[in-house]
Amino acid sequence: MRNNIRIIFSFFSFVFLFFISISGFSQVKSLDDFETKKGWSFIQSDAVNLYSSLERGITGNAIRFDYDFTKGTGYGGIQKLFPIDLPDNYEFTFYIKADSPSNNFEIKFIDSTGNNVWWVNNRNYSFPGEWKKIRIKKRHISFAWGPTNDHNLKRIDRIEFTIASFVGGKGTVWIDDLRFEPLPSETTVYPKPHIIANTTAINSTITNISDNKRNTFWVSKKSKKHEILLDLRSKREFGGLDIDWEKGKAAKYFEIYLSDDGLNWDKVYQVENNLDSHSFIYLPEYQANYMKILCLSDRKPAVIAINELKFIEIKNSMTKNDFLIYCAKNSKKGYYPSYFLEQASYWTISGVNNDTKEALLSENGMVELEKALFSVEPMIKIDDSLYNWSNVAITQSMGKSTDPDKYEFIPSVNWNFSDISFKTELASGGEAEKNSQLYIKYSFQNLSSIPKEMEFFMLIRPFQVNPYYQFLNMTGGAGKIFKIEKTDDHQIKVDDKVIFSQIPIDQFGASVGADGNIVKVLENDMSILENSIFDKHGDGNAFVKYKISLNAGETYHFIIKVPYHEGLNSTDPGEFDSEFDKAVNFWYEKVNHIKFKLPESANQIINTIKSNIVYILINRDKAGIQPGSRSYERSWIRDGSLTSSALLKNGIVSEVSDFIEWYASNLYENGKVPCVVDTRGPDPVPENDSHGQLIYLIHEYFNFTKDTAFLKVHNKDVIKVVAYIKSLISERLKDEYLTGSDSLRAFYGLVPESISHEGYSSKPMHSYWDDFFILKGLKDAQEIQIILGEKENFEFVKAIRDQFQTNLYNSLDLAMKYKNIDYIPGCVELGDFDATSTTVLLTPCNEFNNLPKPEIFNTFDKYYKYFSDRRDNRINSINYTPYENRVIGSFIMLNQPDKAHELIDFFLKDQRPQGWYHWAEVVWKDYRHPAYIGDMPHTWCGSDFINAVRSMFVYENELDKSLVIASALYQDWIDSPEGMSVQNMPTYFGEISYSIKKG
Repeated sequence: MRNNIRIIFSFFSFVFLFFISISGFSQVKSLDDFETKKGWSFIQSDAVNLYSSLERGITGNAIRFDYDFTKGTGYGGIQKLFPIDLPDNYEFTFYIKADSPSNNFEIKFIDSTGNNVWWVNNRNYSFPGEWKKIRIKKRHISFAWGPTNDHNLKRIDRIEFTIASFVGGKGTVWIDDLRFEPLPSETTVYPKPHIIANTTAINSTITNISDNKRNTFWVSKKSKKHEILLDLRSKREFGGLDIDWEKGKAAKYFEIYLSDDGLNWDKVYQVENNLDSHSFIYLPEYQANYMKILCLSDRKPAVIAINELKFIEIKNSMTKNDFLIYCAKNSKKGYYPSYFLEQASYWTISGVNNDTKEALLSENGMVELEKALFSVEPMIKIDDSLYNWSNVAITQSMGKSTDPDKYEFIPSVNWNFSDISFKTELASGGEAEKNSQLYIKYSFQNLSSIPKEMEFFMLIRPFQVNPYYQFLNMTGGAGKIFKIEKTDDHQIKVDDKVIFSQIPIDQFGASVGADGNIVKVLENDMSILENSIFDKHGDGNAFVKYKISLNAGETYHFIIKVPYHEGLNSTDPGEFDSEFDKAVNFWYEKVNHIKFKLPESANQIINTIKSNIVYILINRDKAGIQPGSRSYERSWIRDGSLTSSALLKNGIVSEVSDFIEWYASNLYENGKVPCVVDTRGPDPVPENDSHGQLIYLIHEYFNFTKDTAFLKVHNKDVIKVVAYIKSLISERLKDEYLTGSDSLRAFYGLVPESISHEGYSSKPMHSYWDDFFILKGLKDAQEIQIILGEKENFEFVKAIRDQFQTNLYNSLDLAMKYKNIDYIPGCVELGDFDATSTTVLLTPCNEFNNLPKPEIFNTFDKYYKYFSDRRDNRINSINYTPYENRVIGSFIMLNQPDKAHELIDFFLKDQRPQGWYHWAEVVWKDYRHPAYIGDMPHTWCGSDFINAVRSMFVYENELDKSLVIASALYQDWIDSPEGMSVQNMPTYFGEISYSIKKG
């Protein structure tokens, strides 16, 4: 009782002192009580309907706004002027409730220019059905976009509440009581807690658990109930607890309680079956004055002991991924996926042509079975040694052979350790969207001269292969598993996903995430786990164990089969091998339309071409051609048109036809071509390259197929888009652009600014990328009218094209003049150097003859110097994007094949890992730098390589209707004693075959 009195007295003494110290900060300001709608305006994109009204709120009125994504995508919300100079630390609060699907909920803070935006972006947000108070502290707000170089938020002008489409649909949101409060500066320095325990053993001291010494610990008396009470001596913020139990003396069952007054307690965490001697307790952004740890035993009295108890800082649990990074860094290497040690991890994909489901395979052999949910990971135990990614030699490959004539698409990871070769191979088969399935083949080979006994474990854990630093569209890292159960000796069910085993399972065990790291169990007692668990937090884990016996030199394999879609409830293990082989053979047939006979030095180039054709088709969802399967799981006409061209050049036609039909069906009534379309519908964001790209693609399809009927069907779309292009151009045909300064005159006759170019996402620009694609579209539209004999349409298009072409080149001359540059700029406003974008002026736009000389040569000379300086480390470059693959083709068009070969060699060396023949969107110089890389494989980058390298063998010169053959072959191919040949290569003039052999 005396202890309780002392604690309570300490608490009230602290509250008094603390109140005095922060009284200057307790100035809560009501920004809006929403008694009226005054000052609030709508922010919305095309095809989004918004309505607002007032309804009963927490006290008085609240604002209600209803949204409807009529086309499935877009954004809509409310915005109001709130000029605030921000202190060092602060908090915004408001109440929200909603009747809404899980769309993105964005709270934006905008400066006085309107161009710079900071935000809290709640992706796929689960809106509360009842009033909930939301707290937004300074640490929660991040820079979103804008041209400013200072990303520190010091003053805001406006606050915006926005719903952005994640799933689309319609909904209603209520907001009330918006407040702002200055706060004391954040700190990680707190008073040392006062700690007492009810069962301390003689000669033991409870303060040992907080002395930061590994060689001291606290031990309890033997009891069924142990209670540890911490007076934190202040209102303390923390992100969790790190409890290092003394080996063999960890509590099996314990609970965590928090309190503000030492009298009323809230249970915030519970562990029912502790598996580990190191407990990581996830308590994101909790705060309290008191903490209680209650350890219970329902059997005989027990002794527990703790080495150290640490508070996990807020920064280490801001997100679940932050927490897992902390856990991984404070655990044995190999206990978590490698990327949680803040090192880059790479991956590839497996899937069925035009299916919406794709699996991922990590470079270490972990397989993500279901998008953003969970993975299976291999581990092998021999005697007392546990082998995983951390202590084996790892390589990656794409099948059994590097011979291009025997190319197979089998993404594989090979481990070598303790005279064992272990391989994980992936294949996908079946019919898309119906009965498509993933196959994981696990193969074992004994490389020694003696028999080997091992235990193979397939761990099922709530981690993605897609790493935590992947954030676009979906966040990688942490996943979800709520329920796991073994249903029979060949079947495991994980939530709605079924895993079939070809051979009987020897042992299975499952646990909830709060109980600790399941890897620890593999090293100790596996019998303590359950056959079925439910984890309300989505942190479930399980292992599946197989006993493997191998004689000297023996090999053995078995297959795991996982349906991509629900409904396949039975399967025959005897057919797994033949199904796996059938899945592999499908791709062999698909990518070998062109027959290459080249020396071995060409293997990586040819395998890269074939692999990226497969990757393109796997990334494809139904008719939609997409650059990725996770971050970029959307269909841009920009990517899709150039990727479609790569497919057509390799004899793949029907998929391109399907894409055009689908994309054209999403045109807006006014002829606007959406920049992107996905399952929700067309995106209303204006990106003004899109219009020319759709026309280009329709014409490109005809170039390879000569399908006049198809062209005739889509000519109505072509003319409709041309009319929309005319309306865009008219916006820049005003007198102010004709008679203004050079900078204004350079806009005359162009299409308006947009963010189609990645570099202009912070502020839209008049991009020459846009305008040259518009010119290409107009040229192709004119050609289509000639093909179809549409004289009236021809005259309509020609007039627009001629005027636009004249104005475009006038603009280019003016921009170079007033920026005083001797290269082709990326956009009018900046006069920026961007050879990667300028490539499209050569191909597919075919404007070489019209482009200013020597400026076009200067552009690529300047690029080559930059490229060689970067390659040879004469400049400091931290990353680049393999969109630069396009420049290979530019050097071929400029008759500089040696430079093209240098680029090819460089980019091929940056494939990560080498054995999978692909690139991500971003390549970091530091191989293990953990930062955003886009999707992997990123198949727009892959199609850039296919299109560019194809020019080595053949390309069409549309200016004189000629076919250029063998313009940039490697000399060793030509000199090969066996000669070289290509067969069945599609061109605008039909398929071509040729061979070269020195006499």
